[in-house]
Amino acid sequence: MCGIVGYVGNKQAAPILLAGLEKLEYRGYDSAGIAVRNGDGETDIVKAKGRLSALAHKTDQGRAVLGTCGIGHTRWATHGEPSETNAHPHCSDDMNVVGVHNGIIENYQELKAKLMRHDYKFYSETDTEVEIKLIDYYYKKYQGTPVDAINHALVRTRGSYALAVMFKEYPGEIYVAKKDSPMIIGVTDEGAFLGSDVPAILNYTRNVYYIGDMELGKLTPGKVTFYNLDGDEIEKNPVEIDWDAESTDKCGFEHYMMKEIHEQPKAVKETLDMYMNDGKIDFSGLIRNPENSGNPEDKTTLDDVLKNLERIYIVACGSAYHAGAVGKTVIEQLTDIPVEVSLASEFRYCNPKLQKNSLVVVISQSGETADTREAMLLSEERGIPTLAIVNVFGSSIARKADFVMYTAAGPEIAVATTKAYSAQLITLYLLAIRCAELSKSIDENRAKELLAALNQIPAGIEKILEDRERIQWFAAKYANSTDVFFIGRGLDYAIALEGSLKMKEISYIHSEAYAAGELKHGTISLIEHNRLVIGIMTQKDLYEKTISNMAEVKSRGAYLFGLTSYGNYSVEDTVDFAVYIPKGEEVFAASLAIIPLQLLGYYMAVTKGLDVDKPRNLAKSVTVE
Repeated sequence: MCGIVGYVGNKQAAPILLAGLEKLEYRGYDSAGIAVRNGDGETDIVKAKGRLSALAHKTDQGRAVLGTCGIGHTRWATHGEPSETNAHPHCSDDMNVVGVHNGIIENYQELKAKLMRHDYKFYSETDTEVEIKLIDYYYKKYQGTPVDAINHALVRTRGSYALAVMFKEYPGEIYVAKKDSPMIIGVTDEGAFLGSDVPAILNYTRNVYYIGDMELGKLTPGKVTFYNLDGDEIEKNPVEIDWDAESTDKCGFEHYMMKEIHEQPKAVKETLDMYMNDGKIDFSGLIRNPENSGNPEDKTTLDDVLKNLERIYIVACGSAYHAGAVGKTVIEQLTDIPVEVSLASEFRYCNPKLQKNSLVVVISQSGETADTREAMLLSEERGIPTLAIVNVFGSSIARKADFVMYTAAGPEIAVATTKAYSAQLITLYLLAIRCAELSKSIDENRAKELLAALNQIPAGIEKILEDRERIQWFAAKYANSTDVFFIGRGLDYAIALEGSLKMKEISYIHSEAYAAGELKHGTISLIEHNRLVIGIMTQKDLYEKTISNMAEVKSRGAYLFGLTSYGNYSVEDTVDFAVYIPKGEEVFAASLAIIPLQLLGYYMAVTKGLDVDKPRNLAKSVTVE
């Protein structure tokens, strides 16, 4: 949520800031602004409500704002309504300090009251203006350096933040700090760049620095210096991001979402390749983070933990939670290990009872999801090892987890996840098979069969995509639906959850997923003439049960969309429209069955003329509670 960019160097800053903000539009925002230090030593601030195009128009694509040092921001309203006044950047009364901020300052009211006693005035409703003026207060009170002022302010601040600040008396410098909000920094001969996420600076460099919590940085042309809260310099090494700039372009597709749907075979294959060696699962590189154990010599591997597992807890939000629901079913089908799946926001506050010899698996595409991160930290405080499944190298969750499994989805720009979800499923399948191998729940031959089935998934996805025109035709016919129900049993119910989310989040059609057996317990009263019901039937043992449920709603006037595997042609005796996926290991059916549902949600949104990549009120990365 929200996006920060910054640049200091030898080029005009404003066009670079606007280009960076454009790369961060997927994060969700309602207003935008930039602040650039001009040649006279003053700072020009330009803000606009609405889309970034309004800001670009006001600044003539940045050409009208001169200067080579600046910061920019896309705002997602938390404190104060969306407006030009509440938009960032914010400044102190005399323009001495200008800054932008992601996160939430929890004690901003208390800090605001303090500053008002010292004659500070406030023009906005935001917590960010309070933080910027608090930094100004300590800068003037102690007459120290910007690092001193920011440190004094941060130790009195409760909450989460990523800050980028400029000081009037320090031209050509940008100061940054973070806690529980993402920020990356890149340095080249052309200057220093900062952003909330990799795409913001990927056109300039793939070598980035990750600033840690409660750390500060000073950006000058071609250089960055890091400090701790005591103001002492600290050393950091850059990390190379294995993404290229082309991966953040649409490459001829109308929308990022459709591009990313088509990238799923590649994401699945490359994620598999990361953890396979000579036809077998190889987790030997997954070694415990020594910072967590406090022992630099700790060489505990993930396999060491998996050998003795008695329970697994999967914790996530949104689509990652739905991937976890699939993972639960797969792990429990292949092993005797019980699995619990929890929403991260609920897990944190329900005082979870975590037993010994267990593992907490947290899943987050961005690696910055606030509730998921805090749930992971709670688990570690209770002495339970954690495994993070993330897509972004060096993200907060990745750095703090005991073990990390990265997915190879690459940058995902569309808010509605597709390829990251598919890559998460693959890591969960591999985890399930490895647990089964180590616990002797399956023999070597069965493991080979399962791994062979995994390797067939990319080809299966490609086959489904070849038939996408049928789904496009159907979507155009039913795009005016007001309510859609997804039903399934077991693994199919987990698939239904994600299919329903794809429908509602981009097409704005109300949709719900129900366990098919629950229809008689209230839901069936909602069935009316021509109501669209989507039944998912990929599991042989549950097929007849779900078909019976489909017949029940059809008798009450529903229009039926049936999703099943090739060979189950009897489905056409019941449903009005049938879609088939390639046959394979039923336990991995989610990876194929989700593709038609992604396409259905996409085409319904396109038919309605909606902004598919940036649906209203949603953010790609939810970095605040």
